Amino acid sequence: MDGIRKAPFRIGLRTFVWASALLVLSGSFVFAASPSRPQPSARDRAFGDFIASLWPMAETLGVTRKTFDRAFASVAFDPRVVAESARQAEFTVPIWDYIAVAASPGRIARGREKAKAIMPWLDKASGAYGVDPAVLVGVWGLETDYGAAAGTFDVVRSLASLAFVRYRDAYFRDELLSALVILEAGDIAPRALVGSWAGATGQTQFMPSSILAFAIDFEQHGRRDPWASAADAIGSTAHYLAGNGWTRGLPWGFEVALPKDFALADADSAKPAPFASFAARGVARADGKPLPTAGEGRLFMPAGLRGPIFLVTRNFDVIKTYNASTAYALAVALLGDAVMGRAGLFASWPRSDGALTPGQVRNLQAGLQKLGYDPGEVDGMVGDALRAAVRKYQEQNGLPPDGYADAALMKRIESDR
Repeated sequence: MDGIRKAPFRIGLRTFVWASALLVLSGSFVFAASPSRPQPSARDRAFGDFIASLWPMAETLGVTRKTFDRAFASVAFDPRVVAESARQAEFTVPIWDYIAVAASPGRIARGREKAKAIMPWLDKASGAYGVDPAVLVGVWGLETDYGAAAGTFDVVRSLASLAFVRYRDAYFRDELLSALVILEAGDIAPRALVGSWAGATGQTQFMPSSILAFAIDFEQHGRRDPWASAADAIGSTAHYLAGNGWTRGLPWGFEVALPKDFALADADSAKPAPFASFAARGVARADGKPLPTAGEGRLFMPAGLRGPIFLVTRNFDVIKTYNASTAYALAVALLGDAVMGRAGLFASWPRSDGALTPGQVRNLQAGLQKLGYDPGEVDGMVGDALRAAVRKYQEQNGLPPDGYADAALMKRIESDR
């Protein structure tokens, strides 16, 4: 993940083309250089003007001129972050490949050692906020491999670069201002504030606004330190998830098996229903345990009826407030369960079926759009909007609405256009 996200970090084709053009064209507008010192390019001057324009807003937030100048000392536009914004594996690779890397045997083994070492803090966080310790470990492991890989991008530079090209409008500008407030508080030095390309930082990769809202001094050592303190990172993550609606005592979900005569409907995946109603229809947990007697869930079939099927709860959606990708949320859940010694997957992924390429996904999105469905942005990324559109198409055309699109379904949709 590239940090806490209220919405997916997804770049539209138009935005990416515009930003790429800016990078290319800016090189042609270069002022005459003196023999000893080249003059800044038009882009660099525009970037400098943009930074200067932030000062009044920063000042109203209590940032001093000294902190502002120190934060932006030697900060230049970084074209790498614009390129990174178009590469997000959780939306573009087959989910089984994403899960295989996210919950690899090595990461699971490391997680068990790390979890054992900080179990008192996991228990304390779970007791204080009601969040499942397995999910906390899953976030920690998937984000930074338990603190070992927290990122090397200069957060101020990354956020400034994304804000400059207006990626996601004002979002990154506001995150940049939040980073300045963090620096003003003295929690960390400017050049030590490093993280992902998108500006997420710390052992569980909080965006700056989330650090301000949810980071806590869980270890009680005088300051909040989600960068060096695993205890603070775990406690802050529990605080974040609880603040975003985590329900104490409710699982994120579990794998299930459907009876052969199960009459699948779009509503089974579109909205939650009581666990008891699924049990009455013959749905059973894959591990043989009984379904909970209280609570609600909905079916989630990331690889269709031929792959693992899950009943997920509102707590699964809370994980998605960290990163809006369903692949990410499932990876967190499965990694955490494995670290805590819980049952793994029982069904196999349909690897032999293959998965659509990003180009094919774009064609699928465009095809559904022309047929009157709403697959979301035509961007080649598989997300909830596309799955919902596929389910509606399937149900209206007499197909089991599992929301999974393969090559055969894509060809059928193309023939209907």
